[in-house]
Amino acid sequence: MNEPDLRPIVVCLGSVVMDHTFLVQDIVQPPSKNRASGYSLGAGGLAANAAVGVARLGGHCIFWGRVGDDLNGPPLLEALAAQGVDVAHCHLAANARTPVSAVLVDPVGERSIYSYRGDNLGTDPDWLPLHLLETAQSFLCDPRWAEGSARALDHARLHGIPSVIDGEKSETRLLLDLIPRADHAIFSEPGLTNYAPGARPVEGLRKAIAAGCRTAAVTRGEKGTLWLTAEDPEPRITPAFRVQATNTTGAGDVFHGAYALAMAERQSVAEAMRFASAAGGLRARDGATPSRAMVEELLRG
Repeated sequence: MNEPDLRPIVVCLGSVVMDHTFLVQDIVQPPSKNRASGYSLGAGGLAANAAVGVARLGGHCIFWGRVGDDLNGPPLLEALAAQGVDVAHCHLAANARTPVSAVLVDPVGERSIYSYRGDNLGTDPDWLPLHLLETAQSFLCDPRWAEGSARALDHARLHGIPSVIDGEKSETRLLLDLIPRADHAIFSEPGLTNYAPGARPVEGLRKAIAAGCRTAAVTRGEKGTLWLTAEDPEPRITPAFRVQATNTTGAGDVFHGAYALAMAERQSVAEAMRFASAAGGLRARDGATPSRAMVEELLRG
């Protein structure tokens, strides 16, 4: 008899990308020809990286994303499945091209990304199996597929499922539409600037709270995470863990996945911020998504 799966369920929706990562000595201006010291091919994307984070940290992650039926699509879903992510309900679009990225990483872990967001993937969210959200303990999305995110955020709120949005750099109109639908908005610094142009960070976060979010935060790398809640509008800072970064690609995404899992586990916001900060820091240090044991060891240190 099989043991029941007691892991918290997190549904992640959004971008999935085939990442071509090159390790380079310098990120130079063109025209130039340069040699890479290393190369890797693997699954990336905001929500996809977050999904892997959920799975590695002990959650059961159901991922909803769109890929094409080209040479990149099926292998991309296979790569996510190999890392423990449930991709059974992803959309394989006919005659479509899968998103891909070229990621250049320098010796101190900083990166430059060139992205192609695919073609003919479709924007209609009607295929989403929204009933599965009603079995989940939290939901996470990014702004890359706005129609799908809006539909799922509304369904999550209707059924009382805590929702998290990755407020990454995007069109201002998209963020203005999506942020009020989410319970927890966690921005990157460029994303917060897009959402609240000209506003100071705290003012931008308070704008998100006024729009309907319960928690608003902005990740700031070594400066830590600035956040506040609807119940306590005074800003707080969760310090960043001291790590030597080797590759910051995906660190913010893993932060979001860890935070969504923490919400599924009913951690407090303060606990969730620290848990997510540890997970994101380890991702930046190692260039790989950490295990739960690794995060807990850092938290104890």
